[in-house]
Amino acid sequence: MEEKKHPLATPVQYVKGVGPALALKLAKMSIFTAADLLSVIPIRYIDRRSISPINEVSSGKNKTIIGIIAASGVAFLGFKRKRIYEIVVEDETGRIGARWFYFNQKYFDQKFKIGTKIQLSGDVSDFRGACNFIHPEVEIIGDDAGEILPQIIAVYPLTEGIYQKTMRKIIRNAWDLFNHAIEPVFPESMAEEHGLEDPWRCLQMLHFPSSDTNIESLNNHTSKEHGALIFDELFFLELGMAFRKGKVTAEQGISFAFKPDVLTKFINSLPFKLTSAQTKVIEEIREDMTKPVPMNRLLQGDVGSGKTVVALASAVQAIENGYQAAIMAPTEILAEQHYETTKKLLFDSGIKFGLLTSNTKGEEREHIYKSLANGDLPLIIGTHALIQDIVKFSKLGLVVIDEQHRFGVLQRASILNKTSFDKRPDLLIMTATPIPRTLAITFYGDLDVSIIDEMPKGRKPVLTRLYSEKQREQLYNGMRSELKNNRQIYVVYPLIEESEKLDLKNATDMAKQLAEVFEPEFKVALLHGKMSGDLKEKTMDSFKKGIIKILVTTSVVEVGVDVPNASVMVIEHAERFGLSQLHQLRGRVGRGEHQSYCILMADYKRSDDAKKRLSIMVETNDGFKIAEVDLSIRGPGEFLGTKQAGLPPFRIADLGRDIGILSKAREAAFKIIKEDPDLRKPEHHKLKETLNIRWAGKLDLAFVG
Repeated sequence: MEEKKHPLATPVQYVKGVGPALALKLAKMSIFTAADLLSVIPIRYIDRRSISPINEVSSGKNKTIIGIIAASGVAFLGFKRKRIYEIVVEDETGRIGARWFYFNQKYFDQKFKIGTKIQLSGDVSDFRGACNFIHPEVEIIGDDAGEILPQIIAVYPLTEGIYQKTMRKIIRNAWDLFNHAIEPVFPESMAEEHGLEDPWRCLQMLHFPSSDTNIESLNNHTSKEHGALIFDELFFLELGMAFRKGKVTAEQGISFAFKPDVLTKFINSLPFKLTSAQTKVIEEIREDMTKPVPMNRLLQGDVGSGKTVVALASAVQAIENGYQAAIMAPTEILAEQHYETTKKLLFDSGIKFGLLTSNTKGEEREHIYKSLANGDLPLIIGTHALIQDIVKFSKLGLVVIDEQHRFGVLQRASILNKTSFDKRPDLLIMTATPIPRTLAITFYGDLDVSIIDEMPKGRKPVLTRLYSEKQREQLYNGMRSELKNNRQIYVVYPLIEESEKLDLKNATDMAKQLAEVFEPEFKVALLHGKMSGDLKEKTMDSFKKGIIKILVTTSVVEVGVDVPNASVMVIEHAERFGLSQLHQLRGRVGRGEHQSYCILMADYKRSDDAKKRLSIMVETNDGFKIAEVDLSIRGPGEFLGTKQAGLPPFRIADLGRDIGILSKAREAAFKIIKEDPDLRKPEHHKLKETLNIRWAGKLDLAFVG
């Protein structure tokens, strides 16, 4: 209860100028308390120390002028008549324009009234010999405000409905009210060892830089103050990881007896030879399973690298020791695919196994519930259906969770608690989303990591090509050639919530268009998320059996379907997909012995990020290289979904930039937990208090991963 009384834990709505409505908007940025608000670090700074007369302004970055609005309103640009908002500002030396391509006309009309004194700061571009500010920072100078002194101004990250002026004002108010409560949290010896500045001084400097500050070090995030706060942020992330890992190793797990003859029999029964990477990972898991502490392992492997076989080898060991195993997948399609694979691979094993999804009905479902509870069913494959209250296990020893980022922390916790005896099951988390080493160490610091970095023998790399609309005839010729060789084709359309109706219409129209081009010789069908479960299953089954030759689909095939005869993946509007999605979709082809192709159909109007995504897809099939680029584009929070993963948000650290600081912070955090696992020492009390605040009570989910 005491930590709630700390002044910095004051709910943000009670900061002067915030209130309930603005607090809801701030919540979207994970700002809930005064401490959160003061931890929002500027993303860049505008140098207003030198205000230029308008007639001296040329194109370039960080220009500042003060003048009077002479004209304002909606204008139309170029032969395409692009609608923009434009103002003209004048001083005694001349005139200059400012343009906005995205705007709320009603709000702008009120704000930019003729005769208003205004300060503009930002980038200036030269268009047909005339200089214009593009989306500048704006400060209205009221009659009673006097001249604004030239200074360095902080620019903050924002969310919809919050403006820079508001953010600056409420941060200033929070500072005035609460800065007295900002205290050092690191023991003195640690602050000296790592050269950490006092946090009060760091925050004051970054929010309100003095006029003699080096603006370059501020904008590059290389100032001493940035360094201290980056270390602080990464240290408490890693301290939480170290604490969680410590709690897991303190729990009682199952020490499985290794049965080499069982493993040899399973491997010899396989219709293919394991890769050396698969063999290595099976050995790593075997070592974990024989220890008396619970296994907490992350298994990474590209689409088609053979993770399911590794999971089954581990399950067989658990089952032969008298325990049950559960494999949980995020979608019915993926659960069914695991079930089909299990059928093939455990055909002669004598091991009973079942499938539990929302499609499992009536007597069959009741039989599965009963068989899991009394121990008659040693292996179950399923979806979220496995975490229903009614599902009970007799002796659950191993849990395998596939594509774990699609499950919440609590869902993962609930399946681990579904056993009647007191030892915690081993946990193997599998993902086909390659995670760069930096992120794996940082965000899965409490897990041991295994990687399958080798594809099964005989697989040919998928050839990827980037086409534009002009090459559609060329695309159709290539498709026809593959179809004549008795291959099958996916055509994928994007489907996002904001434009769901239109996207669905586009996919439906494309199915009709392809039917006109390719039927009756080659059957075309449509598959999308709004179809009934039965119809989806029937359509997918017809595609697997080769009756449907071209499957037009929204991205429901991203995780799941295995059709070795499909040799072409056409991705329409590829510029609208994320890199991880594109890579996962491409992994749906190239699963047979034939050469496969991925064709990215993309609009000429591509953002810089879209260009990067498409070019790396053409360059490489290596999931880890692709993941590194994806990380650089999206940043770690979005890449991993840290909110969903239950981790503290990043306010200032950037893993691409701060890798050196990260390794020091990690080393320091794990060293402290090794010496003082429960942070009981007096000099660690502040660390423990801060850790609880940063992780917001999530550390009791210590073993979930």
